[in-house]
Amino acid sequence: MRAAPPIPSPSRSSPTLQVEAPAWFISDLHLTPGMPRTLAAFEQVLERARAEARALFILGDFFEVWVGDEETDAPFAAAVAASLSRLADAGVAVYLMHGNRDFLLGHRFARAAHATLLPDPAVIECAGHRIVLTHGDMLCTDDAAYMRFRRWTRQRWLQRLFLAMPLRWRLAVARRLRERSEAGRLRDPGAPRHYGDAAPAAVAALLRDSASRTMIHGHTHRPARHDEAEGIRWVLTDWDLDGRHPRAAALRLDADGFSVLSLTG
Repeated sequence: MRAAPPIPSPSRSSPTLQVEAPAWFISDLHLTPGMPRTLAAFEQVLERARAEARALFILGDFFEVWVGDEETDAPFAAAVAASLSRLADAGVAVYLMHGNRDFLLGHRFARAAHATLLPDPAVIECAGHRIVLTHGDMLCTDDAAYMRFRRWTRQRWLQRLFLAMPLRWRLAVARRLRERSEAGRLRDPGAPRHYGDAAPAAVAALLRDSASRTMIHGHTHRPARHDEAEGIRWVLTDWDLDGRHPRAAALRLDADGFSVLSLTG
């Protein structure tokens, strides 16, 4: 049996981002023009965060798909970037991390959104907690097929080749991939989608190597608080307010600790 690939881990000596509380964490919004209620809920969350948060972390799969930073100029993405920039200009720090669907999100969008791109994983300190953040797909080491796909698509030369293609070709490729992904949801289009779960050994390794007692991630769409031997692992929910199973939430950290903010009501 082939050994699982090593988990990219921040060094204990790597710079740690100091973050002012309250900090909010969200992921897996999968924003697309075809989900207007989800987008509206996100806009409402930004208004609430303007008054209640000092930092907002978006831990990947912010967009359903992203084929290159030319998309920043498209009306939908431009409007989303403008909303984030207004939040940042109001004094709330905005941080973006790549996911498995939007790993080509680049500095052009980040500049338009007045946001900071974070590496995956990244370590922060906030309200007395040292926390390792990750999108979460790198933890799914038991899913051999996906890990092969992930390693392949993260190759810089392949990304450069893909980005050199005309935009319409890239959009066509993304559309076909999305159609294949959506095919499995036809029986219940609003049902939550589950991805491979995090492997315990990968979770333990990342907590240990980052010298953290807390981890926050998304990707698996299995929201919960897990008590691990090495610390606490918070899994963020995906968002979908356009289907039959509405869900949206943020994880908040302030001086009183962690709490989950339900955003479906």
